[in-house]
Amino acid sequence: MTSARLRRTRRATAVTLVSAMTLTALAACSSGGGDSTDNAGQQSAAPDPSAPLDPKTKVSITIDCMPPAAKAAELKEWKEDVAEFNKTYPNVTIEGRSTPGQCLEPPRFTAMLKAKSQPDVFYTYFTDLPQVLSEDGATDLSAYVTDKTVPALKDIDPNVLDVLRKDGKLYGLPTSNYTMGLLVNRKLFKDAGLNPDTPPKTWDEVRAAAKKIAALGNGVAGFGEYSAANTGGWHFTAQLYSLGGDIVDESGTKAAFNNDLGKQLAKNLHAMRWEDDSMGKTQLLKWGDLQKQIATDKLGMFLAAPDDITYMVQQLGAKYENFGMGPIPGGKNTLAGGNGYMIKQGISADKVKAGIAWLNFKFTTVGKGQFDWARTKADSLPVGLPQPNFWLNESKSKDDAARSENATMPVANFKAFTDSPVPGKAEPPKAQEIYKVLDNVMSGILTNEDADVDKLLSTAEKQVNQVLANQ
Repeated sequence: MTSARLRRTRRATAVTLVSAMTLTALAACSSGGGDSTDNAGQQSAAPDPSAPLDPKTKVSITIDCMPPAAKAAELKEWKEDVAEFNKTYPNVTIEGRSTPGQCLEPPRFTAMLKAKSQPDVFYTYFTDLPQVLSEDGATDLSAYVTDKTVPALKDIDPNVLDVLRKDGKLYGLPTSNYTMGLLVNRKLFKDAGLNPDTPPKTWDEVRAAAKKIAALGNGVAGFGEYSAANTGGWHFTAQLYSLGGDIVDESGTKAAFNNDLGKQLAKNLHAMRWEDDSMGKTQLLKWGDLQKQIATDKLGMFLAAPDDITYMVQQLGAKYENFGMGPIPGGKNTLAGGNGYMIKQGISADKVKAGIAWLNFKFTTVGKGQFDWARTKADSLPVGLPQPNFWLNESKSKDDAARSENATMPVANFKAFTDSPVPGKAEPPKAQEIYKVLDNVMSGILTNEDADVDKLLSTAEKQVNQVLANQ
C-alpha cells in the first residue's frame, strides 16, 4: 500500500487508561513539572490542564515524522514552523525525529510501543488506537484539548475526531483524513465518449463505462481492482461499504459479508472480468500497480483516495489535469481513514501542553502550518486536492477559499467528488488479518473463470470468524 495506503490499517484490542487528572498528578510527581508545595508545606492547587501552556515554561519535547532530508521542501517548512512556533513559545525546544522512507512502518511501530520508546508526540494511523491503548501508550487528552488550547476544535469534523476517542476519552489530534472515491482517467473517458465531469455513480454505470473504455483496445482496461498483499480485501471492504454492507457485525465478533450484498459485489466483479473482459488480463495486483496503469493511460478508473494523484504526479510523472474524481459508486458509505498524533503516557503535564500547542499550530490552525497554502504553492508542493480536509463551518469556508486561490491543479476536476460527499466508515477490527482473508475472495473471482462465489465467501466467513475469535 505506500505512504498513503500503509497509513490506513491495523489491529484491535483496547484497555482503559488512567484519567487525565490522575495522569497529570503521576507525571508531576515523577518529573517535578506539576504540583508544588508552598513554604508552609501545603500542596498548592494542581495546574489547570485546560489552560494553554504558559509561554514562560521551559520544556523539551520529542516529535516523530519530521520530514527527512530527501523531502527538502517539506523539511524547510517544518523548520520554518518551529521558528514561528518559538516566537510564541520561546522556551519550548522541539526535537524532531525523522525516519528514512515510510514514517510509520507497522513492525517498527509495534516494537516501539512495546519498548515504551515512542517520542513524546508520536504519529499514528487512525486504526492504531486499539493497539496503542493495549500497550498503555497514550495520554488521555480529554482535559487538555479544549477551545482554549485548540481554538478551532469546534470546527473539526466530529466523525474524524471521534476516531481518536475510546470510551469517551480523546487520545489524539488528527493531521489528515481521507475517504475513497472513484478516480478516473479523463483522457480515456473522453476517448470513449464519456463525460469525465460526471463519473459513474452506481456500479451498473461503472460496468457500462468500463465496457466502453475497454473497447478502445490497445491493452486498455476499463476498471481495475486489487487482489493481493491485503489490498484486495481492503477494496472488497470499500465496495461492500458503498452498497450499505458491513464486513463485521455490530458486536465485532462475527463476519457480516456472506450475504446478498457480498454476493452481489462478487458476482458483479466476476462478470466484469470474465463476461465483459473490461478489467484486463493481468491480475493479482496490489497498491502501486493500478496507479502505474492509469498514469500511463492504460486504465480508465479504480477506487482510490485523492492523495493517489499526488503519488502519480510526483513519482510516476503524470499530470494533475489528466485525473478526476467522483464519489464512490453506490454512495451508501465509503471507507475512511487518516492519521494523527498521540502523546506518550507518563510524561509531565507541561510536556503534554507543549505537545498540544505544537500540534495546534502545525496541524489544526487554518492558514498556518500545513494549511498555509500560499507557502505550499511557493514551495512547489501540490495544492488543490479535496483532502485532507477535516474542517466544518467557518474554518472550512476559509480553508476551501485559500486552497482554491492557491491551487496548482484544476480543482474543477474533483467537483463531482466534493459536491457529493459520502459518509465515511472506519475499517473493521483486525483489519489487516481480515483483508488477508478477503484477498482470497478477490483473487478467486479475478483469476478463475469458474470461481464458486458462494464457496469463496463461505470459506472466508469461517476464517474471519476465527480471526475475530482470537481478539
